[in-house]
This record gives sequence, C-alpha cells and structure tokens, in this order.
Amino acid sequence: MEFINQLFRDLANTGYLEIIAVITGIGSVWYARRENILVYPVGIVSVLIYVYICYNAQLYADAGINIFYFFMSVYGWYHWTHKNGKVITREISMNTTKEQILGVVMTVVAFFAIFALMWWFNKDNVVYMNSYVPYVDSLTTAIFVVGMWLMALKRVENWIYWIVGDLISIPLYVSKGLIFTSVQFVVFLVIAMLGYLEWRKRWYQRNLSV
Repeated sequence: MEFINQLFRDLANTGYLEIIAVITGIGSVWYARRENILVYPVGIVSVLIYVYICYNAQLYADAGINIFYFFMSVYGWYHWTHKNGKVITREISMNTTKEQILGVVMTVVAFFAIFALMWWFNKDNVVYMNSYVPYVDSLTTAIFVVGMWLMALKRVENWIYWIVGDLISIPLYVSKGLIFTSVQFVVFLVIAMLGYLEWRKRWYQRNLSV
C-alpha cells in the first residue's frame, strides 16, 4: 500500500520532460514491435530528453547510453531503409551461433569498460562508488548497448537483451525516485516480450514461405 501511495506522490511530482520522454519512449518501442520505421524518429526525441534526466539523477552510464542511442538510432534508421546506397525494406534476421556468442562477449567487455569509465570520472565520489548503483547502471548500459546494436541490424535477438535489461532497470529507477520512468520500463518489458514473439513469428513465416 505504501508503494502505491509513493507511486502517486512521485507521479504528481513528475516533470513534463520526463512525461514526454516516457510517452515517446513507449511509442518508440511499440513501433519497433510493429517493425515500423517510426521507431527511430520517435525514439530520438525520448533519448535526447533522457540524456538530461539521467545526468541529473547521477545515472551517468544511462546518460551516456542515451547519447549512444541517438547515434545508433540514426544508423538504424538508415540501415533499415538502405542497402548499398539503394532504398530498400530490410527484413528481420536471426543471429548465428557465433554471433550469439559475440553478443555475450560484447556485453561482458562493455560492462567492464563502462564501469572503468564510471570509476575514473567518479573515483572521488566515495559514497556513489561504494553503492550498488554504478554496478547495476554499468550492467544495464552494457546490455542495452548490445540490444540497440542488434535492433539496428534488425535481429530477433535484440528483444532478449531489452527484456533482461528492463527487468534489472525497474528496481534501479524505483530506488532513484524516478517512479514514472520505472513504470515505463514495466511497459517496455511487456512490449519487449510481445516484440520477441512477433519478430520470431515473422521470421519463421518469411523463411518457411521461401
């Protein structure tokens, strides 16, 4: 009951920028599930706002990943619609076994690289570095970096990374008092699960019909 009361209190104090970021963020993931190119222009609005929000909340890795999201959104926007300089509609694909292993290795490497950067820039902030936040923040950032890369390549497995990252992010944002954003990640989680099922179904339908 206390959580519900806190939720409504925090929602009442939510700024308009966070509301816009949440709405456009959910819209972006919804368009991704539908394999709609609007995933990128709508998502760009959300990530630019979150750069500002996350920096103020001392979620430095998340602020950084949103900058990365911006550039990957531009790349993904182009990659989904072009090939060898020609306008196309790129189809959904799946990773090979080697690419699956590469994704896991990239996540581990990204985690240590991101944490090292966070330690370097925050080594004098003893309270912050002795908390759980930099570890969890670095982990979710690493997962989402690989997930965004796979999304730009239009791989089914991108949804697995979003699902895992969302599960970890929900309690992280609650602990930072960003309740409205944590609710957003609950919605992200549901859409990511649906997205995985839908993209996998579309991939099988396209390949079985060949």
